[in-house]
Amino acid sequence: HVPQAAVEKTRSHIRVFAADKSQRSNDVLIPISNGEIVLTASQLSRSDMQSSIMYFMMVDRFVDGNPENNRPTNDKDILPIANNLGGDISGITQKIEDGYFQNLGINTIWISPITTNAEGAWGLWKDKTCAEKNTKTCVESKFSAYHGYWPTGLRSVDNRFGTKDELKELIETAHDNNMNVILDYVAHHVHQDHPLYKQKPDWTTPLYLPDGTMNTEKWDEHRLTTWFDTFLPTWDYSNPKVVSALSDTAMFWVENYEFDGFRHDATKHISEDFWRALTKKVKAYKAKNPERNIYQVGETYGSPELISSYISSGQMDAQFDFNLYDAAVDVFAKDEANFDNLVRVLKESMHYYGSHHTMGNITGNQDRARFISYADGSVLFSEDAKHAGWTRKIENKNESGFKKLALLQAFLLTTPGIPCIYYGDEIGMPGGNDPDNRHMMYFENWNDNQQNVFDQVSKLAKLRRENIALTYGDLFILKNDAKALVYVRSYFGKTAVVVINKGNKNYDATITLPDGISSDYLKALRNSTFDNDKQVISFSVAPNSYEVFFN
Repeated sequence: HVPQAAVEKTRSHIRVFAADKSQRSNDVLIPISNGEIVLTASQLSRSDMQSSIMYFMMVDRFVDGNPENNRPTNDKDILPIANNLGGDISGITQKIEDGYFQNLGINTIWISPITTNAEGAWGLWKDKTCAEKNTKTCVESKFSAYHGYWPTGLRSVDNRFGTKDELKELIETAHDNNMNVILDYVAHHVHQDHPLYKQKPDWTTPLYLPDGTMNTEKWDEHRLTTWFDTFLPTWDYSNPKVVSALSDTAMFWVENYEFDGFRHDATKHISEDFWRALTKKVKAYKAKNPERNIYQVGETYGSPELISSYISSGQMDAQFDFNLYDAAVDVFAKDEANFDNLVRVLKESMHYYGSHHTMGNITGNQDRARFISYADGSVLFSEDAKHAGWTRKIENKNESGFKKLALLQAFLLTTPGIPCIYYGDEIGMPGGNDPDNRHMMYFENWNDNQQNVFDQVSKLAKLRRENIALTYGDLFILKNDAKALVYVRSYFGKTAVVVINKGNKNYDATITLPDGISSDYLKALRNSTFDNDKQVISFSVAPNSYEVFFN
């Protein structure tokens, strides 16, 4: 019996578990609308985060919508790729209006930080050959704050990105097109030029450790106090005044702009006290504004135990699953790899985060070399990808990289979690590590391989949003062969059978669906040959390809 409180709500959920004396089953998650079971994807809205497909762009590297706000840093020590390139808030709005995201199947965009950032040149990247005084090959550069992660103002929009009115217009335009907007928020540190740091330097952790050494980049041994660089003081969240003030500052962006959530930078380097204080304020705000949905997703590299320790009703809704991404890169980029480790990590993720989690499943991000460049051999796993990006021009090498990228996209768009496309991965943009993975996006003159990948991603994304089995369905692994993986998603009569064939020959197989899952009325997304009878499906999937059989 559905409680009356749920009957009165537009959205609530029933979650079902089964258990015996030794173990618990997967959970079954059933969305409810005014007391009735949601049976079709058309009943879902952008507030149903399970149905989200996310797209992440760096604001400065996406579209230059307003050349009048272009203001690259005038410093000869900054190479062009490490300077502002002109992308802005109005450029993103333009791409919403011209239907780019809708054509791709995106309903949630995550934008890089847009708060006021440092002026001038900071940091330094120096090629290892510089130490050898080899001026012919030496490459070095400082950086502007084009990326937005060096804040000098926490409640203002950087004028290189636009104005507060343009930001409001972006969010309003997105909402009018049934899209969410997630803000990338930096809570870990501040730039040394921020007025608050100058007023209250004791609100940050010491730069020097008791033994006199610098506390910089001590990612593990001093996880909660380390500075990311000498000009980026870390907030001291052991101080309750800092927790209170900085969580209020984060709430400013929710209360004054209708953002649909946060992507939280460097989650594991920030005290749990901050996350609990912020989430308490988020929940209090949502209680007063029930029409608002505020999703919080974090960024933590580490074990599932560490990652999941920040996911709870009092902290974050989810984090990005970098362990799943690493396993996916290995199997899809490396010809010799099989699916064993990916299956292990996939199951591990569902164990730690739930079978119907909202973890972010990325195609790549601003801190990794582009997947396609590993996949086609343009960047080697054995080399320093950052060095590669600085010292040579990395381009798409062959068609195989695009095929492998399509397999990665197919996997991420058909498994539990929120698929997240890093800008450019929908067309196979190449690149080494930062900043070579941050070139300006382009939307014209795509070659056939690029257009083909875009079309495949679009078709998969739209299928995910149309077939509720791919968002709320249970997942069962049916076959794990050396070069092929078969699994099924199922939800109240809706079925999606996914076949991924990374081998160099046709994959011919017959599978039997689990009890209660029917193969009636199936069709093939990519027109592969198949035959089905009740719970048995026989099929043939082309080499280096995939298929989704769905009803």
